Amino acid sequence: MTGPSTAAPSMRYLTAAFYRFVDLADCAAFKAPLQALCDAEQVKGLVLLAPEGINSTIAGPAQGVHAVLAWLRSQAPFAYLQHKESWSDKAPFRRMRVRVKKEIVTMGVPDLRPASQAGHYVSAQDWNALIADPDVLLVDTRNDYEVELGTFGRAINPRIQSFAQLPDWLQAQGLLNPAQPRKVAMFCTGGIRCEKSTALLRAHGLQEVYHLEGGILKYLETVAPEASRWQGECFVFDERVSVAHGVQTGSHQLCRCCRQPLPPGALASPQYEPGVSCPRCFALSSETQKKSARERQKQWERAKAKAALQAAKDGLCPPEGQAALSGHG
Repeated sequence: MTGPSTAAPSMRYLTAAFYRFVDLADCAAFKAPLQALCDAEQVKGLVLLAPEGINSTIAGPAQGVHAVLAWLRSQAPFAYLQHKESWSDKAPFRRMRVRVKKEIVTMGVPDLRPASQAGHYVSAQDWNALIADPDVLLVDTRNDYEVELGTFGRAINPRIQSFAQLPDWLQAQGLLNPAQPRKVAMFCTGGIRCEKSTALLRAHGLQEVYHLEGGILKYLETVAPEASRWQGECFVFDERVSVAHGVQTGSHQLCRCCRQPLPPGALASPQYEPGVSCPRCFALSSETQKKSARERQKQWERAKAKAALQAAKDGLCPPEGQAALSGHG
């Protein structure tokens, strides 16, 4: 667990990311009190609850975020909850949502129990030695647009567009066949997707299955650049868009329409329009949808300008920004 950290004077917003696979049959009972607490503490973000556990990123005043974490850890299922912290001078989220779902990360495989079936944890410090073994099949479990920004050397990219497509890819590769055992290592952004995907392999009878504890973010935080096997930057589901070694904000920008990182050369493309489209998603929306998006963008820009003007009058830093949590991991 990352303990309370010290922020620079300009860093007003604390972000905490956390998940835990745990049997949570009464998950809906946590929705109302958690929403009420977050609202009272001015904490915003997204919390997903499901029978398999909890998955969340929240942000707000440090005192409020720590109050929410303390309340969660006072509940028996979340007593050992771990979280990652980061700071920002901009508000990452504009609203707070607590949602009850079938899964905290959607794979679409029924009766999977990551809380008890997940593969062997490998710490960031031991990861290099594992993936240096030529007999280890290294699999990146993230979506294709995430892998595009960076990955580990010699990692296999399944080229999936959503995590729910991974089981079919694993089946097609013969990796769900215990009669042909392989030594498999998996990784993802924060650990949640590889924890669930290794549970799938073990549910099919494979034993030598490993995953990076804490995910890429923990690796970038822990391993020095000169010793790192990571290449590029890591996509994150918030306003930072990507991070590099030391978990420092990266160089990539986000398309506000498809919520994916802008591909190379996007800013010079005639298919790029802020808040409306980029070369990656231009063909996926109709002109009517683009017109609606343009109007939303104008409203957002007017609201932002109004907030900045009011903040200037009050002598404060303007609040801005929004992050859509389309997934964690």
